[in-house]
Amino acid sequence: MTISELYIYPIKSLGGIAVNEVVVEEKGLRYDRRFMLVTPSGEFLTQRTNPQMALIDVAIEGDELRIWHRQRPTDVLILPLTVSDSTESMLVTIWDSKDVPAVTVSPEADTWFTNVLGQPCRLVFMPETTRRAVDMQYALNDDAVSFADGYPYLLIGQWSLDYLNTRLATPMSMRRFRPNFIVNGSLPNEEDGWGEFRIGDLNFYGVKPCARCVLTTIDPETGEQGKEPLRTLATYRQWKHKILFGQNMLVKSTGAPIVGTVRVGQQVEVIRYQEPWLAPPIDQTLL
Repeated sequence: MTISELYIYPIKSLGGIAVNEVVVEEKGLRYDRRFMLVTPSGEFLTQRTNPQMALIDVAIEGDELRIWHRQRPTDVLILPLTVSDSTESMLVTIWDSKDVPAVTVSPEADTWFTNVLGQPCRLVFMPETTRRAVDMQYALNDDAVSFADGYPYLLIGQWSLDYLNTRLATPMSMRRFRPNFIVNGSLPNEEDGWGEFRIGDLNFYGVKPCARCVLTTIDPETGEQGKEPLRTLATYRQWKHKILFGQNMLVKSTGAPIVGTVRVGQQVEVIRYQEPWLAPPIDQTLL
C-alpha cells in the first residue's frame, strides 16, 4: 500500500491543494486549515451553510496564498501564508470548541469574502500560541488540532471510493470527502481497522471513523447540492445513525511542533489492527 495523493486545505471549507510532499506538524499538515471564515460573532462558516464556498479556489505561491472565485478568476485576493499574532484577536467557535483564540487577517480580506459570499464574515488565522485540544475521549497524548472539524488528519483508501462508485449512478471524485491522505492498494474501507500504521518513519493512529455530513452532497465543481453520496452510503456505512467514511488520525508525538514529513509514493505499513466500528460485507467482484 502506498500514499497516492496528499492534500492540504489552507482555508477551512475552501478549495484543496494537491502536494507531493508536506511537513507533518502537531496540529495537522503544514498550512492545513490554519485559516477559517467566521461570522462577525465568531461562529465558523463552511459549505454546509454557504455552498458558494465550494467554488473558491486556493493556491500557494512562494510565501503567499492566492484566492479566487471560479466564476470571477481575475478578482484575486493575495494573503501571507502566516499572520502575526500581534494583529487583532478574537475568540471563535468550531463545533464544541468554544472561545478558541484566533487573530484576524485584514479588513481587505473580510471585505473580499463578504462580497464574494454575500454574507458578513471575517477571515481568521490560528497562531502557534493557540492550542485547540482533540476530543479527550479519543486523544492519545494531549493532542491538538487546527481549525479542522475535530482531528488533525483524515485518510481514505482509494478503493473505498472505487467501491462506493460502483453503487452510484454517477461516480464522484475524492474531492467530495476532503481527505489529507489517499492510500492506494488497500481493500475497500480497510482503513477502518488500522489501529497503528507507519508512513515513512512516522507512526500514525486510526482513532475514529469520520462521520460524514451534508457537505459531501455538495458538488465541488458546481456548488450544487444533491442527495448523494449520503443516500447510498447509508445503505452500507451507517452506524448508530451516523454515516462513516474515512479514518480520522493522530500522529505519534515527538514533543516538538514539527513531527516529520510525508510524501507521495511512500509505503503504508499497518503495525496493529483494531476492531472496526463497522464491518459491512463487500462484494469484491464489483471492483
